[in-house]
Amino acid sequence: MYEPIRTKSVHTTMAGTASGFPHRSREEELDIQLAGHLSALLAVTDELRALAPTEDLDTAAERLAAQVTRLRGGRTPLRAAPAAAGDPCALHRRAHTLAARALLVAASRADTAAAILTAERMDAHGAALSGPKELSTAH
Repeated sequence: MYEPIRTKSVHTTMAGTASGFPHRSREEELDIQLAGHLSALLAVTDELRALAPTEDLDTAAERLAAQVTRLRGGRTPLRAAPAAAGDPCALHRRAHTLAARALLVAASRADTAAAILTAERMDAHGAALSGPKELSTAH
């Protein structure tokens, strides 16, 4: 009544075939996480630069972009031109939080350059939150 199946079934199990899907190493996963956190920090830094441009923020943006490029194997991060609107205090808080997250991943990855950069950004954004007089002396 029915014709027998003559082709191999498309419904196969993954049992015994671990190479059937791509795997990433722990270091690759941490690179992806760190690049994401640094990209988010770069976006907030660009927003702050649009509100109140400073040499410190310009330098920080360049260094962040360089780290993201390094972590992404030479691909530069996409950057939008942010509008000069928003609450600087809220942006500094968000940047401080993002820098803290990036520092945790950089430390677990043993990435000294990224850890130093994110620690400096945490200090700078923390100083900006504590008062305007300390902003000019932040790294």
